[in-house]
Amino acid sequence: MSYEMIAIVMFSTMMLMLFTGQRVFGAIGFVGVAAALLLWGNGGGAIGFSAAMKLMKWYPLLTLPMFIFMGYVLSESKIADDLYKMFHVWMGPVKGGLAVGTILLMVLISAMNGLSVAGMAIGATIALPELLKRGYDKRMVTGVIQAGSSLGILVPPSVVLVLYAMIARQPVGQLWLAGVFPGLMMAAMFILYIIVRSWMNPKLAPALPPEDRDIPMREKLRLLSAGLLPLGIFAVMMVPFVNGWTSLVESSAIGAIAAFLAAVLKRRMTREVFENSVRNTLGISAMFMWIILAALGFGAVFDGLGAVRAIENLFTEQLGLDPWMILILMQLSFIVMGTFLDDTAMLVIVAPLYVPLVGHLGFDLVWYGVLYTITTQIAYMTPPFGYNLFLMRAMAPPEITLKDIYASILPFVAVMIAALAIVMIFPEIALWLPNYVYGK
Repeated sequence: MSYEMIAIVMFSTMMLMLFTGQRVFGAIGFVGVAAALLLWGNGGGAIGFSAAMKLMKWYPLLTLPMFIFMGYVLSESKIADDLYKMFHVWMGPVKGGLAVGTILLMVLISAMNGLSVAGMAIGATIALPELLKRGYDKRMVTGVIQAGSSLGILVPPSVVLVLYAMIARQPVGQLWLAGVFPGLMMAAMFILYIIVRSWMNPKLAPALPPEDRDIPMREKLRLLSAGLLPLGIFAVMMVPFVNGWTSLVESSAIGAIAAFLAAVLKRRMTREVFENSVRNTLGISAMFMWIILAALGFGAVFDGLGAVRAIENLFTEQLGLDPWMILILMQLSFIVMGTFLDDTAMLVIVAPLYVPLVGHLGFDLVWYGVLYTITTQIAYMTPPFGYNLFLMRAMAPPEITLKDIYASILPFVAVMIAALAIVMIFPEIALWLPNYVYGK
């Protein structure tokens, strides 16, 4: 059997195991280790051990539990709730203001947590009931929450970009900085769409009634100071890193400590909050470490088979495709896979093939990490089986049907596709900030 055929058998076996409901790291790790043993005998067993050692020696991985802990502390202690109260008071009088405030809330939640699920949970439990109560169109608000929560995997500290950095062997700091401007640009495009749509049809997103706007300025300022606390935590964490005063790991520790102290000072750090934050942090951190470990072992076998060179030869020599066409086909494949896989599963399945191929084609791997992340966001919300669609259905009240959820997301998907095209055409949107910071 040729090496190309072995690679195809490995890939198809892994996909079959995933379709049967096996855990992602179990399916990928099992296929990788089994293939290594069959190909190279007892010596192949060293591939899994080598991947484990590589993972344990990867110092930036320490940022993962730090940022996850920070996000859970802010969420469990209800400090994140203050953000929405602030946006509710300050932006409610504007048509579509609460929807705009929800997008801004999602941006800040993303800067605190790095996971789209956190933004979805907070948006569905805090923002959604308030928006519906204030007369907002159910399809409009459902789309706003789904689109806003997707920013969690692009705006730093993105956990997905940490995983990509490990697999692509790229600096986490550069990838995070590369996601800043594209993430803010996409949020601005969402806000622009909401404002224009609300102006064209005010019934979709009405302003708050006068009785809800009549709030003393003292109370408004109090809510403003409380809502800006998470933003201050983010600034305390990121400013030293951007200026080169601290390393990435040190900044992540500062963020975790600052969030913990904020919860203590506000008298919200109860035993239950602490236990839930630690338990969730350990669970998610361990999950990501197993996935990275499995991906490294699987990728090592693929490298040994020369699968990347074979695929490159197929696209460029036999099919005669130019590099940009190959890149576009890669992004389309992510959208297809996103209908039944989450972001981490997509990355670890195709990273052994795509990431080296992107490098061979002459593209910047940091820039491609941003493209991958945006495409994953789109895949999450693309009917009929987008991951976020069913997550939203599970959290939404009964009056919001799956049909409403499908219809709500289509305009936002169009906005995200436009954002993806802009970043592809103008790579400096993603690359300017990391080049500036690391070029000092």
